Amino acid sequence: METGFNHFDKEGNAVMVDVSEKKTTSRVACAQGKIRVSKEILKAVREHSASKGDVLGVARIAGIMGAKRTPELIPLCHPLMLSHISVDFTIDEENCEIISCCTVGLEGKTGVEMEALCGVSASLLTIYDMCKAMDKHMVISDIHLVYKEGGKSGRFTFDKEDTEGKNESSGDYGK
Repeated sequence: METGFNHFDKEGNAVMVDVSEKKTTSRVACAQGKIRVSKEILKAVREHSASKGDVLGVARIAGIMGAKRTPELIPLCHPLMLSHISVDFTIDEENCEIISCCTVGLEGKTGVEMEALCGVSASLLTIYDMCKAMDKHMVISDIHLVYKEGGKSGRFTFDKEDTEGKNESSGDYGK
């Protein structure tokens, strides 16, 4: 892991990282998150009967747009020519949850983790927005990077066991 902060210059001013000398590689990232909803909402989503329309269809488009617009939302993110974005949903009936997974890819000099995370976030927020008239007791949680490959740091796969029992304040959370 690199030491120091590469988003600041010598004087401490925020800067976009210069990636011009980095090698172009194939890069892929997948992020995931979930929203816990009521049985009424889950039924409406599954049966396409929500008053605002096709919840997952609109959430999928929102996720794609969220990934594409990441540099407008996250300061210092590079605008990227994304070659692939997909947003997929899994309905967990037992836990009344909708799981969103966003996968993003490109050939480039910087990674697409933030794009995948923004895609998942936008899709889940859209589900909330489209269903809040039925019930506002929804909880968005567990947004995280599941997988990434490419670039200098290589491959990463999220392992829940690596994060269990670690204290965020200890500085070793998620390393």
